[in-house]
Amino acid sequence: MKRLFIFLGLTFVLTWIVEFTLMANGGLSGPYAYIVLAGIMFIPALSVVITRLITKEGFKNFGLKPRFKGHIRYYVTAWFAPSLLIVCGALFYFLISPSHFDLTMSNMFQLYRAQGADATQSTLMASFLAQVVVGLLFGPLLNIITTLGEEIGWRGYLLPKLMEMVSGRKAVAISGAIWGLWHAPVIAMGYNYGFDYAFFPWGGILAMIVFGFFAGSFLSYLAIRTKSVLPAAIAHGSLNGFAAISVWVTIGQTSPFIGPLPVGIIGGFGLIVLGTVCFYLIGQPTAAAASDANPS
Repeated sequence: MKRLFIFLGLTFVLTWIVEFTLMANGGLSGPYAYIVLAGIMFIPALSVVITRLITKEGFKNFGLKPRFKGHIRYYVTAWFAPSLLIVCGALFYFLISPSHFDLTMSNMFQLYRAQGADATQSTLMASFLAQVVVGLLFGPLLNIITTLGEEIGWRGYLLPKLMEMVSGRKAVAISGAIWGLWHAPVIAMGYNYGFDYAFFPWGGILAMIVFGFFAGSFLSYLAIRTKSVLPAAIAHGSLNGFAAISVWVTIGQTSPFIGPLPVGIIGGFGLIVLGTVCFYLIGQPTAAAASDANPS
């Protein structure tokens, strides 16, 4: 419990100091905002290191051992499932709201023109297809350094510690909620949900906590099954790299709470289903054994 309090205290205090400073200096519209946000992703891992040094815990079971043997299917799932489910969620949304689907990518065309780029329908389509291929095949690898910064903390340290005290499902639910709450200041800056919604920013913060539960259930399942944070970091990287792909073919005013982005209830339908299944499986004896709770 002492180690948990130290880890969470460090993670939240350091993160929120940086984010509230960012908020006071232009928020997400600042020129270096996304560089700062990328740096923030390393804070959970840094907090783990500091906590282990303070408590003299050492660095055994740090969670970085790959453990490929017998677990390749989890790595393949981590690499491709988030991207494919994001596409499925977006397609589901566009089937329900076809007026928001625009294969001509007119919004992106206007954005290119506003930036002085010489955009044509063919160059837009080529750029879109390139984004799809890069996101699907290379997104997890390109993002893994920053996502490891988070996963070492959330699924590599917090989750195992919780699983020593409560059941697997409770540990996953608590860690997912904490992970979602950790994003509160950036949600208040308009990240994911914008500003124009009822109960701002509390509605967005609550939605992020719910998203943290479902996405966290999937990431936790990967970490528990493989006893490593690497598959969770891969899946997290896939999620981050592909999350905004539907923006290319979206037109009109949409609600981020609905879709087509994966943080919406319809756009994220595939992730919700997968997270629910993983949450159920974590409660089964083979996935919830205490020995599986300690990545090494």
